[in-house]
Amino acid sequence: MPDKPSNSFYITTPIYYVNARPHLGHTYTTIACDTMARYQRQLGRSVFFLTGTDEHGDKIVKAAEKEALTPAEFATRNSNLFRQTWRELHITNDDFIRTTEERHKKTVQLILQKIYDKGDIYTSEYQGNYCFGCERYLTEKELTPEGNCPDHLKPPEPISETNYFFRMQKYLPALKQHIETNHDFIYPAGYRNEALGAIDELIKQGEDLSISRPKKRLSWGIDMPFDSEFVTYVWFDALLNYLTATGYPDGEGYRVFWPNAIHMIAKDILKPHAIFWPTMLMAAEVPLYRQLVVHGYWLGMGDLKMSKSLGNALDPVALAAKIGEDALRYFLMREMHFGSDARFTEETLQNRLNTDLANDFGNLLQRTLSMLKKYQAGPRNLPLHECASGINELLPEMARRYHEAFAKFQFHAAIEALFELSRLLNKLVEEYSPWKMAKEEPAMVAPFLNTILRGIVVLLCYFRPIMPEKSGTYLGLLAANTVPAFPVNLSEISLAETALENWPVFFNRIDLALEVA
Repeated sequence: MPDKPSNSFYITTPIYYVNARPHLGHTYTTIACDTMARYQRQLGRSVFFLTGTDEHGDKIVKAAEKEALTPAEFATRNSNLFRQTWRELHITNDDFIRTTEERHKKTVQLILQKIYDKGDIYTSEYQGNYCFGCERYLTEKELTPEGNCPDHLKPPEPISETNYFFRMQKYLPALKQHIETNHDFIYPAGYRNEALGAIDELIKQGEDLSISRPKKRLSWGIDMPFDSEFVTYVWFDALLNYLTATGYPDGEGYRVFWPNAIHMIAKDILKPHAIFWPTMLMAAEVPLYRQLVVHGYWLGMGDLKMSKSLGNALDPVALAAKIGEDALRYFLMREMHFGSDARFTEETLQNRLNTDLANDFGNLLQRTLSMLKKYQAGPRNLPLHECASGINELLPEMARRYHEAFAKFQFHAAIEALFELSRLLNKLVEEYSPWKMAKEEPAMVAPFLNTILRGIVVLLCYFRPIMPEKSGTYLGLLAANTVPAFPVNLSEISLAETALENWPVFFNRIDLALEVA
C-alpha cells in the first residue's frame, strides 16, 4: 500500500441490500464509482474502491422465509449475485465487503463498545411507526398524505419495545457546524441544505437514535457486545463497513485511505449517511469522511424510482448484453446530471447511443480509419497538418472543463467537453475533404488524416474512464498506449506505423425493443 495519504483516493458505493437482485439503480452507482476510480488511477493516484452487500435485518429474514431459506443462505446467494454482476460488467472494485463477515463483526462490536463506554449508549422504551423496507422508524412528516412510506408506498407498522439508543442529539450541533463550515462535505448543495433541515428537525424533536432490536423479535444481526439479548440496528451495523474495509483501527489502509474517503449514495439514504453516520464517527472519535456525494433516481414506468419492489427495475447484465457494456456505461454517465433524477426509456437510450456513439464519434473514427487504409496514408508519425493549430487551441480548454467536471462528479459535462473536440474534427474532415484532396493535393492527405487521427487518440485517452473496453481496444490497435494519460497537445501523440487491415466497428446503430425485467 502507498505511504502518502495525499496521493490516495477512497471511494465507496453504498453496500447494497440483498433482499433483491441487482438492478439498474445499483448499476448506475457502481459504474459511476468505477468511472471515478478509473479516472483517479489514470491521474496516477493510489485508489481504493469499495462495494459490497448489507445482509442483516428484518427484510432479509422475511425474504428468506418466502423462499424457504435460512437468512444466511439467502444472503450468501444474493450477495454472490451482486459480486457476479459487477464481475460481468468489469467493475474494478478493490474489495467487496459483506456485513456477515467476521472482520466486520469485530469492527461493529469494537465501535459499539467504545461508544457505550463513553456513556453515549443507553436503554429506553420506544414507540413509533416502523418501515421494514427502510429498516427504520419514520416520523409523521416523512409519510405521504396517505400515511405511506414515500419510498415503499406502504404504511409503516406501529411498534413499541425497549431498545438501546445512541445519544445522537449530543453531536448534532457539532455536525451542523461542520456542514455549514465545509460547504462541499455534502454535494450537491441541494442535499446539503436538505441535511441541515433534517438536523434542525431532529434537534427540535429531541430524539436519539434507536440502534438495537431485541432478539425475541429479530435474531439475524450482530450481537450488541454488552448485551447478548439484542442485535445491532441495521444502520449502525451497515455504515461501519466503510471503516472495516480499511483495516480500522490499526490497518495501513485506514491510515492511508480514510482521510480521503468519499461515499457515493442515492438520495433515498441521505439521512443515514449525512446525519447518523457522521455523529457515529464523532462519538467513536474517528475523523469524518471527506465528502458525501448524492445522486438522484433513475425513473422508470410512471416516473417512479426504479426498484425491484415496485416491479419497474431493469436487469443490467441483460441490458449490457443487448447494447454492449461500454454503451451502457456511456448512457448512464451521459444521461444523468449528477444530483438530479433521470428518466430511462427505450427512446432516450436509443437516441443517445445512435446520436453520440454511432453518428458523431463513431462515424468520425470509422471513416478516418477507412480513408487511412484506402489512401495508404498511415497510421504513421508525420509532421502536423495546418489544421492542428485549431485543434491545439481547443485542447487545453477541453481538458480544463473535463477535469473540473470530474471533480464535481458531473460526468455528463465531462463528456460534453469531449464532444466539442469530436465535432471540430468532424467539421475539419468536411472542410478539407480528403477525398478531394486525394485528387488535387495527394501529398497532403497523409499529414491531414494522421493529424485527425492524433485528435481521435486524444479523445480515446479521455474517454477511457467512461468507455474502457472500446477506448483500450482502439488505443491498442493504433499502438498508442504509451501516450500521456490526458494529452493537451497533438505533439504529445506518437503514432506507430502499423498496417490497418480490419478493426471492430466502434458502435453500430441500434433499434431496440427493450422489455422491463
